[in-house]
Amino acid sequence: MRGKRKHKTLSANEIDKIVVAQADDDAAWEKPVRVRRAKPAPLSLPSELALRAAFVARLHRETNVNDWLKRIIQERIDLEEAAFAGLKRDLAEKNGA
Repeated sequence: MRGKRKHKTLSANEIDKIVVAQADDDAAWEKPVRVRRAKPAPLSLPSELALRAAFVARLHRETNVNDWLKRIIQERIDLEEAAFAGLKRDLAEKNGA
């Protein structure tokens, strides 16, 4: 069995010093990473659900059902992420981590 090496965890200040020292050394850096924006994915809804969504959007005085759906989906995702983060935090506290 090979011996495990313990890596020293660097502080933010130590990392900053290393980065500043290597800033002008092109050999210390990897190639730039290019990131492309994801294309919007179409979302298909059953016609019954789309009709119900359009009705509710009109009740909320939205002129564009797509904008209303985006807002509702974003709000729901925010709620789910907050609930997940809270659950994760509670489990960590319960387990003493």
